[in-house]
Amino acid sequence: MSDSSRDTAAGAGWGDADRGAYRQLMPGRVEKISWLNPRLLWAARNGVLASWFGDPTGRTRGRLVARRASAGAPDDKVIRRTDPDEFSFMVIGDTGEGDDPQYAVVPGFLRVGQGTSFAVLASDVIYPVGSADDYGVKFFRPYRDYPAPIYAIPGNHDWYEDLGAFMRVFCDDAAPLPAEPAPRPLTRAWLRSLLWHRPRPEDGQGLERARELRGNPGQQAVQPGPYWAIDAGPVRIIGIDTGLLGVLDAEQGAWLREVSRCPRPKILITGSPLYVDGERRPCPTEGGGTVDEIVTAPAHHYVAAIGGDIHNYQRYPVRLPDGRTLQYVVAGGGGAFMHATHTIPRVSVAGVTEGDFRCYPLRGDSLAFYSRLYGRRLRLRRFFALTEEEAQAVVAERLGIAPTRTPGPRVRVTRRIRLIASLLGAGGRPERRKRFRLPVRKIYTQLFSPGSATYSPPFFKCFLRLDVSPESIRLRCHAATGNLAQELNPPVEDEVVIPLG
Repeated sequence: MSDSSRDTAAGAGWGDADRGAYRQLMPGRVEKISWLNPRLLWAARNGVLASWFGDPTGRTRGRLVARRASAGAPDDKVIRRTDPDEFSFMVIGDTGEGDDPQYAVVPGFLRVGQGTSFAVLASDVIYPVGSADDYGVKFFRPYRDYPAPIYAIPGNHDWYEDLGAFMRVFCDDAAPLPAEPAPRPLTRAWLRSLLWHRPRPEDGQGLERARELRGNPGQQAVQPGPYWAIDAGPVRIIGIDTGLLGVLDAEQGAWLREVSRCPRPKILITGSPLYVDGERRPCPTEGGGTVDEIVTAPAHHYVAAIGGDIHNYQRYPVRLPDGRTLQYVVAGGGGAFMHATHTIPRVSVAGVTEGDFRCYPLRGDSLAFYSRLYGRRLRLRRFFALTEEEAQAVVAERLGIAPTRTPGPRVRVTRRIRLIASLLGAGGRPERRKRFRLPVRKIYTQLFSPGSATYSPPFFKCFLRLDVSPESIRLRCHAATGNLAQELNPPVEDEVVIPLG
């Protein structure tokens, strides 16, 4: 097994490494997304409009699901597969920017995915707005050689064009919804409808040709809707659609409660992680209650909850009052720009401490990555860029922990290093945050991080493989850096065995 980032800096992808062969898979011309581009932000405005003027996705989703039911989709939305009691599947989240970081994941994904029965895309299949025109380069081309079916749950970006392209690709539902009656003038709904982003009439004309890239019979699957359950071997995998604002509509919430009563052990796949960045985010359901209340109920037998949306890997093993341990996982590192991990404060949530918590990239690698990125952008490389050792040392100091990776020569943490860590929002200890609250972390994560795409390794991408047996599930997080060493033998950055008893 190759070194991981927890073993060596070379295992993390640092140093003079050989570039991987992933660029041979890419199209000749790649559109580079910048989340600081005003035109792109205007196209992706529906999330803001929904928060200001009311979220229409619950009603739209209900109409889409009703039409799928009338077309013959099962009422319980359960996909019943014939996998044996021992089988494997892949999970990859937030994939579709169509650039170097997405394609750099593909060779390792195909290697590790050999012999798996299917894959699940967990949130944000297509950036920036879920357009049908983007599915060729950002879905069908990169995953054309994965031989098994791919199921998906939508993320907020897939909803920016009312989920039309997602329904065409994954649910075989090509017809647009009939227009609803116009809202009354001068109401919030009327204002929303005036400003709402909609797909162009000619969008998706090349979609059928793109489908040919994944045209083999063994690659085909049709979902009953944007949310579903899969019965495979001894487990039930449940995918939920949290729409634009990370909320479950009442109809889907009632379905989730009903489908969770099955006695099989269960894994939840969601676009809104329930634990992330050191916090619990239980995901409200319209009409009352939360998704996490459903997941933690002893009668429902959940063993893991995996969410996309955040573009890195995190794991929180939460001990429940009944004695079970439920694994909460963030798995959104499948291709989009990297969300920083160095901004995560020292973890202390629901009984999970730093010793239990896992993340990828390591916080020190995340800080070094962003210091070099902004050093280049600000033309201050000599001042701003931190080495991996410097970044690891200052993170360990701020959190009050030992360095995660075995350190090399001792590093003296200088005032310059501390200043850069502060400017880039490096997390600290909870007691310090209470005494001295700065808006740096919020500003950094909401403004600077989304514009931080990069096109040279290491990319710090990741994907999951889950091996299921009647007794347990082995979950492994594999890294993809864009370098050849990690492409040929994707390192295991985290591994946990989840009992099903």
